[in-house]
Amino acid sequence: MSTLMVQGTTSDAGKSTLVTALCRWLIRQGVAVAPFKPQNMALNSAVTAEGGEIGRAQAVQAQAARLAPHTDMNPVLLKPNSDTGSQVIIHGRAVTSMNAVAYHDYKAIAMQAVLASHARLSAAYPVVMVEGAGSPAEINLRANDIANMGFAEAVDCPVLLIADINRGGVFAHLVGTLELLSPSEQARVKGFIINRFRGDIALLQPGLDWLEARTGKPVVGVLPYVMDLHLEAEDGIDRRQIDKAAQVLKVVVPVLPRISNHTDFDPLRLHPQVDLQFIGPGQAIPAADLIILPGSKSVRSDLAYLRANGWDSAVARHLRYGGKVLGICGGLQMLGEQVHDPLGLEGPSGSSDGLGLLAFSTTLEEEKQLRNVCGRLLPEDVEVSGYEIHAGVTSGQALASPAVRLDDGRHDGARSVDGQILGTYLHGLFETPAACSALLRWAGLADVQEVDYHALRERDIERLADLVEQHLDTDLLRSLCGVAPCTN
Repeated sequence: MSTLMVQGTTSDAGKSTLVTALCRWLIRQGVAVAPFKPQNMALNSAVTAEGGEIGRAQAVQAQAARLAPHTDMNPVLLKPNSDTGSQVIIHGRAVTSMNAVAYHDYKAIAMQAVLASHARLSAAYPVVMVEGAGSPAEINLRANDIANMGFAEAVDCPVLLIADINRGGVFAHLVGTLELLSPSEQARVKGFIINRFRGDIALLQPGLDWLEARTGKPVVGVLPYVMDLHLEAEDGIDRRQIDKAAQVLKVVVPVLPRISNHTDFDPLRLHPQVDLQFIGPGQAIPAADLIILPGSKSVRSDLAYLRANGWDSAVARHLRYGGKVLGICGGLQMLGEQVHDPLGLEGPSGSSDGLGLLAFSTTLEEEKQLRNVCGRLLPEDVEVSGYEIHAGVTSGQALASPAVRLDDGRHDGARSVDGQILGTYLHGLFETPAACSALLRWAGLADVQEVDYHALRERDIERLADLVEQHLDTDLLRSLCGVAPCTN
């Protein structure tokens, strides 16, 4: 049994991507492996088979390891609901909300959950591939750390340190991070990986030689910048431009402060017939065929933000001109007449007026609904699957015309009488090819090219494993993972 941890010099250095790549690379070697992230802070999450909630990145890593996602893969998930506070999810279940200062004291309890999950995975799999969070050199967060070196020291595992050369200053990032670690933590770092390199590797070689001489640590490899590689983002929105066909459906998504599960829109962003545009603060919503109101961790405050930017008027104008509007989860709740939060689950207790576009109201309740679901998307009656993550219970006349008929006998969401508005609690509905095509036809695209999003993700996971073979020291990786040397 072996544990290997990937830590980064910064956020978005490539930790999630590297762990995904190493999981699939090990599977190719015939080695069973489980992904693990002790603590994750993200609003993109997934629902496991046992009805728990984990970070979306760990669900993708589970796919790379050919496993079903499990709550032990991400025992602590923090979902920010304000600038200073988060909902705390332990072993897949929301246990409390607290501010950053209170959570700092809570870490000792959270660490027990982390170590329990790691012990179970270690007992079941020969290798546990661990992803750190942020940087181990964040001095203000070092005390009681459970996400980086605090965890590595507790389980006595080796660490690889990855840095993004595309940001600039990569050698300063690596050496500076190492210098800020304690002597025992420095000894735990077994090598460096440089990510997103563009150019002639020969021009980088003097720097690599200097780095090894300066630190006494090997450079495990240099991974190239891959322009068209897609993995679902752990948190940040991917705004890379993708070449599209001449005739496309124009889709707009307003980016709310607490937008959640924006990975819902990755299948659209990658679709050759869809021009997806994220609209930020101060930007006007342009002419479009479809406006999608996304999920939200703080629906009432995001509704206020939407109105402050004039987006409510833009949605009304869009509908007057015959455009379509889709609301997903929190976006569904915004379409209704009122949103009630009597317990103050997402902020101060109270009620807010919705957009009044569908005849229903939503009340937030303490118990969160977490389930993977399958059913039929109406009105075309095509297959759809997805997952529910919401605290809201919605009721009202509009629900008599549902958007989805679920296999468990329930109905989900609502459709307007004129067919212009559709709302659903289902995240991930665009990942089902038939449902995605049906929604694009509903939005106005006549001749839809069906795209298999799962196959696209699988293709890029395989490409990542290829990069490990081509650009990293696989003998060293095998040694660190406790895997027998390759005999080929």
